[in-house]
Amino acid sequence: MSMYTEHFALNMLPFENVPDPLFFYDYGDHARIRKQISGSLRSGRGLIIVTGPIGSGKTTLSQMIKSDFPETIQLVWMAEPPANSTDLYLFLAQELGLQPSSSEKTFVMRDIRNSLLKMNSEGKKFLVIMDESHLMSDDVINGIRLLNNLEEGPVKLIQLLLLGQEELMEKINRPEMEPFKQRIAALEILGKMNSDVIHQYVSHRIQVAGGTAALISDTGWEALSIAFNSGGGGTPRTINSLCDRSFHVAFERGKPAVDAQDIYEATQRLGLRTDVFHYIVSLNTKERQSQKSYPVADEPIPETTPPDKEQSSPSIARKTEQGHREAINEIPDTSGLKENEAEMSYNDIAMAIKTKYDHKSLKVPVTLLLLSTAAFTSSVLFFCHRVDSAGFLSCLADLFNF
Repeated sequence: MSMYTEHFALNMLPFENVPDPLFFYDYGDHARIRKQISGSLRSGRGLIIVTGPIGSGKTTLSQMIKSDFPETIQLVWMAEPPANSTDLYLFLAQELGLQPSSSEKTFVMRDIRNSLLKMNSEGKKFLVIMDESHLMSDDVINGIRLLNNLEEGPVKLIQLLLLGQEELMEKINRPEMEPFKQRIAALEILGKMNSDVIHQYVSHRIQVAGGTAALISDTGWEALSIAFNSGGGGTPRTINSLCDRSFHVAFERGKPAVDAQDIYEATQRLGLRTDVFHYIVSLNTKERQSQKSYPVADEPIPETTPPDKEQSSPSIARKTEQGHREAINEIPDTSGLKENEAEMSYNDIAMAIKTKYDHKSLKVPVTLLLLSTAAFTSSVLFFCHRVDSAGFLSCLADLFNF
């Protein structure tokens, strides 16, 4: 048992990536598909296919379906498809306790059919679950189609449940697979979980392990939802991995609950590309703004004395008066400053300083204007001298006619 189970008072690890029926999330699509498949198998409908992305819970679903059926059903579970249809028939014959006299498909199929007829007469059924069926070759797909044709009147002698990733749909949607596609009795697709389902799924697993949803803080839940939003949702496997790693991080930091920082650290350790970092930044920004909005309680706010009121301390008054005089000494004499320097208000000093800098700001443009005027006058006089005009007015006339 991991050390974090003791830290969070859990009875067991809540996020192990094993097909444990104890943690099966019997809600939403998983519950609906489980009910649909179990009903189809009980009614003997034959070929059923379930597809979904990696880690969407197909194998766990198959374990639940196995538990749904009584002992009257003989179940064969295949972890992956065989190399060819011949190996498929020989494997099923062995599971039925047969020893075919020949490895030829025709003879093996005959022996399988006779054995299934006997089971049917005894009220028993034969269920084959094949995982990773997206790896099937065309020969194996055709062999399954022939097995599905084994019937006794309206009753299918063999039930077939194929579990595979989305690539399985690409295979069976090809034109040459139309005969196989027409024999599918039920087709179900497991999708990714959205944020609401993720919250319910994670809470379910924590509760099964003996904890409560409070083991993840509000910011932790928000970060967990954001972590899977960009990818359109999450699968049980990736959700389990992220939550397990997040609980490890929170345990290492001695926290009582998993928060957004722990979720972000877990995404980094798992190499997941998410938007949780931006959420962390926004949380930090809000925290800083909140701290700026309210003064710290243990730091008293200094009181200010209006300048027009008498100071309570003579030394403070002298310092204030000295500051006023220093400010006045930097201000040129103007007609607007007629009050006594020691009695000048802060507004008077500010206005005097502003007037000083306003005057300074006009010196440059005035100087340039005077220089430009002098240059223009000199140019006109020089022109009049060169053209030998009779008078100044005649010179200006010659200048404008030039």
